[in-house]
Amino acid sequence: MHKALYRKWRPLDFDTVVGQRHITDVLKYQVASGRISHAYLFCGSRGTGKTSCAKILAKAVNCENPVNGNPCQKCAACLSISEGRATDVTEMDAASNNGVENVRDIREEVLFAPASLRYRVYIIDEVHMLSASAFNALLKTLEEPPAHVIFILATTEMQKLPATIISRCQRYDFRRIATAELSGRLGEIAKAEGISLEEDAALVISRLAQGGMRDAISLFELCAGSGEAVTVSTVSDMLGAGKREDTYAVIRAIAGQDYETLYATVAEVVTKSKDLTVFFSELIEAYRDMLVVKTAKDAAAYLDLTDAEEAALRELAALFTLEALTYQSKLLEEALLTMQKGSAAKRSCAELALTRLCDPRLSLDSAALLARVGKLEEEIARLKLGVPAAPPSEAPRPQKPVPPSPKVEEKPKAAPKAEEQAPPPPAEKPKPQENKGEALRPLPCWREVVETLSLQKRSLAGFLSKVKMLYSEKDGFVMQVVDDFVKNILTQESTLMSIKAAISEKMGRSILHDPFTVTVLPHGAGARLAEEWQSVEDED
Repeated sequence: MHKALYRKWRPLDFDTVVGQRHITDVLKYQVASGRISHAYLFCGSRGTGKTSCAKILAKAVNCENPVNGNPCQKCAACLSISEGRATDVTEMDAASNNGVENVRDIREEVLFAPASLRYRVYIIDEVHMLSASAFNALLKTLEEPPAHVIFILATTEMQKLPATIISRCQRYDFRRIATAELSGRLGEIAKAEGISLEEDAALVISRLAQGGMRDAISLFELCAGSGEAVTVSTVSDMLGAGKREDTYAVIRAIAGQDYETLYATVAEVVTKSKDLTVFFSELIEAYRDMLVVKTAKDAAAYLDLTDAEEAALRELAALFTLEALTYQSKLLEEALLTMQKGSAAKRSCAELALTRLCDPRLSLDSAALLARVGKLEEEIARLKLGVPAAPPSEAPRPQKPVPPSPKVEEKPKAAPKAEEQAPPPPAEKPKPQENKGEALRPLPCWREVVETLSLQKRSLAGFLSKVKMLYSEKDGFVMQVVDDFVKNILTQESTLMSIKAAISEKMGRSILHDPFTVTVLPHGAGARLAEEWQSVEDED
């Protein structure tokens, strides 16, 4: 009979457990040093190794020849536990054995010494399913069991356990396994099983597993069921998961209000019998990644993407404001929750949500209004800086027809050309300005800029009061702030653009291409700057 891959490749010792090194190292040390606890609590999401570690620990404490805390897998004790013949190791599913009578049986059994092993081990899986009376019956035995008894409790919902149970156990939290580790383990299994597995396909499967090794191996076995090579297309067909490029194409269509592409995409998903909820889950994941790119300085540390995928994601994120991304993420989550209801018409719900994503005016929700305001603020700031809504390449075009215009080429006005050559004196004026500009000096109009911005955005008034703006022709603008918090607030894209727009308005020219740096003053200097502003406000 065929044995499922997740059972066949269940780890046999602590060293082969993937992604839980912080737990396995401690358990190995306890076994090697003989400092074994009487009760353990393993908690974490499904498929992260809780039951596997419980079985390994049961073998390790009974092993006749342990190797650095690991079971030897050769002695009679290890073999009997692995084959399920050991009567001294009891594995109980609390979901189907949750009554007080089951716990009473355990209380009676622990009084007897082990039949053939060193310890009698009780592994209670999904322990949170025990009834209240069963927990009460277990309390005293769990707190002070006989010296030959070890309890190992496993649960996916630790919050449902009584505090009295948790306090009597050594608690270990199993983490979700990283995508890279899942992908690497799938590659090892595929190589050992003689199955061809593309690296990108392994990455897609690992993402869908959401940190669970058992889920990742089960999905891999499903995709390999046809006996052919497992590719990204195979994963897409078998699991209903799309390629990243397809997800990015949908997001690009949303940005361009390309309704035709969106309806065609939904129709393709439905026609190929793929799951629309999976499709929307992938969209939500991509929007989460764009929010990370938009807000985090070291975004790569929080993304499970290839370099090409990350570059494409950054281009997509630039098409949306932060407010738009927040609104659209909320809309996608609401649509996904609606589609997960049994009575929902998934296709209609998906198409309606994508239509609303394209145009925030179709919703009166506060998040939609905020997205529209954010877009308007960005466009106004660009206009103030002299940047048109169209690509910058169109800006110089109106200037090209002016020189060749025949009206200006009148020969009687040839004499002024000599006069035009006389302006070398004005051409020499920038030079002394550059020499003077080598020393930074306070921007004369900064006070007016602060007043203007404070009227536009009252929330900026307090932060702008802790800023000193310096300027020189050579070095451009240097904005000095008192601490990193103020710097993070004022260097946001929309805020910084508003500041540049206000300065451009007061100076009578665009400063878009001028150097603009932001520095944080030392602690003492920052305090003095705050005091200077306070004294100025007191004088006013």
